[in-house]
Parts: sequence; C-alpha cells; structure tokens
Amino acid sequence: MTLALLFPGQGSQAVGMGAALADAFQSARDVFAEVDEALGQKLSVLMREGPEDQLTLTENAQPALMAVSVAAIRALKAEFGFDVAAAAYVAGHSLGEYSALAAAGAISLSDTARLLKLRGQAMQRAVPVGQGAMASLIGPKTDLALAEAAAAAGAELGVCVVANDNNAGNIVISGEKAAVDRAIEKAKELGARAIPLNVSAPFHCPLMQPAADEMAQALASATILAPVVPVVANVLARPESDPEVIRRLLVEQVTGRVRWRESMEWMAGEGGVTRFAEIGSGKVLTGMAKRIAPDAEGVALNTPEDLEAFAKGAASGE
Repeated sequence: MTLALLFPGQGSQAVGMGAALADAFQSARDVFAEVDEALGQKLSVLMREGPEDQLTLTENAQPALMAVSVAAIRALKAEFGFDVAAAAYVAGHSLGEYSALAAAGAISLSDTARLLKLRGQAMQRAVPVGQGAMASLIGPKTDLALAEAAAAAGAELGVCVVANDNNAGNIVISGEKAAVDRAIEKAKELGARAIPLNVSAPFHCPLMQPAADEMAQALASATILAPVVPVVANVLARPESDPEVIRRLLVEQVTGRVRWRESMEWMAGEGGVTRFAEIGSGKVLTGMAKRIAPDAEGVALNTPEDLEAFAKGAASGE
C-alpha cells in the first residue's frame, strides 16, 4: 500500500480543534506551546475556546490549522512510532502546503508558524475589504472548462481567475468583486451553481501580488531543508524536494492556482498512491480524495483514536 499524507487548508478550522490531541498527548501540547511562543500569542487558547470569529481570521486560522496538523504528526511519531518517511508523498491545500513542509522536516515549526501568521496578514493587507470576492462553482456540470469560461467572462470587468481546482464539481474563482459577480452570472448560464464565499480577501489571484512580494522577502531568509519525502506542490501538481525550488513555489502559490485535482490525480496515477490520510482538522480533503481517486482509500485523522487505529494499521501493512 502506497501512502500519501494530506494537510487541510483554510475553511477546516473549528473551535475546539486540537483539544482532544492536547488532552491526550504531551507531544501535541508541546507543539501548541511552541507555536504560542513563536507567535507571542495564546493561539492554543483561541483554538480551544474561540471566539469563532477570531479563529476564522486568516492570520489566526492559518497557523492554527498548521499547528493541529503538526501536533497530530508529532503524536503519531511519539506515541505510536509512525514516521512521516513511511509516506511516499505529502501534500497540502494552500496553507496546508506549509503544514506538509513542516511535517516533512523542511521548515521548523516556529518558522512555519511565523511565516503563516505573516502570510495571513499579508493576504489581508493586499486588497481592501469589499473590493475582492471569491465564489464556488459546484454541480455535476462544473468542470475546469466551464470555470475558465466563467472567469473569462468576469475578466472583461476586471481581475477574475480560477483560484482552486478542487475536484470536478467544485471549482473556486477569485478576483475583483464586479468581475466575480459577472463570472457567477456566466457560470449559472452554463449550468453550474455558484455560491459567493464568505472570505476576507480574494486568494490565489493576481490581486495577491503585494502579499506574494511580502512572502518573497520573508521566505528569502527562512531556512528550508530538503523534505524527508517529496512535497506535491500546489502550483506544479508534481512532487518537489529541492529547497530553493520549494522557496520559489511558496511565493508563486500566493497568486497561483491551487491545482488540487491534478495533484491528487498525479499521486493516484503516476505516483501509485493507494491510500490518502488527511492529518489535522476536518475531513474536507478526504471527501475530495474519494471523488478524485475513488479506487484509493481515504481516511481523516482528527482524534487520538483515529491516530492509534491508523498507526496500528500502518504497522501491520493494512
């Protein structure tokens, strides 16, 4: 069985996430304490107690989701002897790519937390609230061609691009509000449902260039090592292990498309992956995996019980 570890992105946050891990495992508590210290804030308290509107802020949600994922990975190793190196690949959705890199030893936990805090702040600063928008195009007729056509119609009024190619039937567009509104109209004409997203900024589009510039500066001085297993990068949909290429891709990722469907198809195809394990908060990527690679097994690891069952199965080769 060939395994890939998946790390969730924004939208998977929830008040109380990580609490069961912290209650059960010292290794998880150590992760949350290190992140709190790196950021100079009690992020772990916000994660456990809320309020939800504060946890959902991009600058908090991004490091918080990473912290839960890394806490689960550290607990798998410390409590059950499971090593990340047992996986063939790691991959993360948007901010989850940082979680994947931290889990694979490419970036230290403290640096990853600080980079994600900055990433969230920079993305928020890049576009004034209300000027940008994102929308999810869903339904059986929704594919990349339809989304591209809708985005092209929107682009007649301003910036509008496909931001997340999640899976057939779930594609996100992003850009200037008027342009996205036009794209929504076009998508409906073409037979898709279109749902405006409640987001604070238009992620993964050219409007994020100021944020990309900030991240380029921050990443230039960050220590990045070769990951212990290749990271399937969002903007390439292919595995990468070279630290300097990873550094460049993390900058491109801010404005670039999250090519998640292609990443999953590559892993399930050429990569030979037969089992996907989502590490951290929620089950969003597990659901996507079942739609993209129905022949592969998908499992979400949220609770101490999930981790134990997974580790036992991995040890026995199940």
